[in-house]
Amino acid sequence: MEDIATDINSNYDSKENYRKVTSQYFDLIERHLDELIAGDADDMLELNDIAKLLFVSPKQLIKIITSTKGNHPCHFYVERIIEKSKEQLKNTELSVAEIAIRLTYDPSNFTKFFKKHTGQIPTQYRNEIKVKSSP
Repeated sequence: MEDIATDINSNYDSKENYRKVTSQYFDLIERHLDELIAGDADDMLELNDIAKLLFVSPKQLIKIITSTKGNHPCHFYVERIIEKSKEQLKNTELSVAEIAIRLTYDPSNFTKFFKKHTGQIPTQYRNEIKVKSSP
């Protein structure tokens, strides 16, 4: 019985399984953020929710993503939220408040979040993009 448990654990920790979970993690956050923006999801998934959907514990998810990608899973989640926000600011006429609400943020908290991670408030980013893209 102990040999079976050891075999299961060594298989679980295999590089192939780590790559699979990592790929599923990135696919999941991408799909989830698209669903939020489209209005097809109501709440931002937390790390515990994501781990549960991937059939791993939060601790295992952190270990896997950190070992395969070099950073905590939340780092990549935040990175994708910022990228999706930038896409919305660049490609839509939605107000900053509407984008924030779609991403389940309070508008003032979203502005602080965006500035913390980009160095600019969302309207500055949008205006800069418009200037760069104008002839």
